[in-house]
Amino acid sequence: MGNLQMKTAVDKVKSFIGKVPEWVVILVVFGFLYVTGLHTPIIGHIQRLILATGLMNPALPETTEMEAANAAAYPQTGYPFTMSTLDGKTVTLESLRGKVVFLNQWATWCPPCRAEMPAIEKLYQSMDKDKVAFVMLSLDEDPAKAERYIRQAEFSFPVYVPASTIPPEFRSQAIPTTLILDPRGQLVHRIEGMANYDTDEFRQYLKDLYR
Repeated sequence: MGNLQMKTAVDKVKSFIGKVPEWVVILVVFGFLYVTGLHTPIIGHIQRLILATGLMNPALPETTEMEAANAAAYPQTGYPFTMSTLDGKTVTLESLRGKVVFLNQWATWCPPCRAEMPAIEKLYQSMDKDKVAFVMLSLDEDPAKAERYIRQAEFSFPVYVPASTIPPEFRSQAIPTTLILDPRGQLVHRIEGMANYDTDEFRQYLKDLYR
């Protein structure tokens, strides 16, 4: 009798689930992922697979004239900006002058930011650190979250947090946003949204800027 009751109960549950609209099931699943915090890494992983297709490689200036146009749009050089490393050391953007600067604004709660980071790590590993400086600028309110995520993911690129007001020219309505500064400290390129930076074309672009 016990087995029969159990089977009847299971059948009722199956019947109930079968009557639930699909949109309710989807809503419940996404609600669960959101409450548990699993939605960010899962969405980030899906977006990472999209990046791997090569469909979202970063747009690059096609000519030196295009770079000149970018320079004209952002005429200031030597942007006054101070950052802190995750261990509390102060670094000024001015101190990086003489190098190409790859400055990426990101946050741990941003799935596309997470999606592009493995490619940025590969780019970082492949570039001459004496000529290209990487500034992974965390916009998390709690720097400890950024530190924990970077440690767990085993990324080696340098991570900073703002220690002064971010220059207006650097601000964006969306993250991730990547800015490229030439060795003069001139903002020459802006890429808004996630992109796959682990490409030969992008490496060559950075190399051309410091030659």
